[in-house]
Amino acid sequence: MTKRDRLFHRRRDYGPLICLGLVSMLGGCASDKEVMQKSQGHYQEGIASLPGDRQKAFVSFQKSVQLNPANKEARYALGHVYALQGKLSYAEEQFRAAIKIDETYSEAHTYLGQVLANQDRWEEAIECYRQALANPLYPTPDLARYHLGRALAQQGDLQASMEALEDAVSASPPSVPPARTHLELGRVYYKLGYTTRARESLKKVGTLDKGGELARAADELLTRLK
Repeated sequence: MTKRDRLFHRRRDYGPLICLGLVSMLGGCASDKEVMQKSQGHYQEGIASLPGDRQKAFVSFQKSVQLNPANKEARYALGHVYALQGKLSYAEEQFRAAIKIDETYSEAHTYLGQVLANQDRWEEAIECYRQALANPLYPTPDLARYHLGRALAQQGDLQASMEALEDAVSASPPSVPPARTHLELGRVYYKLGYTTRARESLKKVGTLDKGGELARAADELLTRLK
């Protein structure tokens, strides 16, 4: 047998092994795809159950994350349920995990900011809102701007708070009820001594939320301006 024949036979012997390897790889890919599909299915089940059965939704989101830890939507949804339950440390863990999967996940940045703000961790919350706004594709930036404005006001940076809230109130269509944003903006104007602007903003609250809790809060503040 020539050297060339020996090489040929050697390649031919490896052929079945290569084929088996490819089959194994393809089988693994198919299996991974199936797991991801099941994970997404549990996530969708959770979304459908959430309005009427929060516990059922919670279980579905847990199953989704267990199957695919990289399912950022399922982690966000799980964090949302934890937040509703008042389990803020668990909610924070899920939102941080979602952000680790996708650093541009603005919705998770904003929600994490709210969780931190509810623990009086204002500086961390402010950073989260700014991270959310760093993504130019964020579809609801007024939500982050609204919460950023509130957090900055809490920290005493009224000028920056005013700018954030003015940007939020100009959003069209808004993702935050305009009456709520106008109320926060009116409060900041009041603290800055911008009486005319405060009065205008607070009167809009009364128009947008007639007879509501926000309107009553605005009316109370308006009496101080007279």
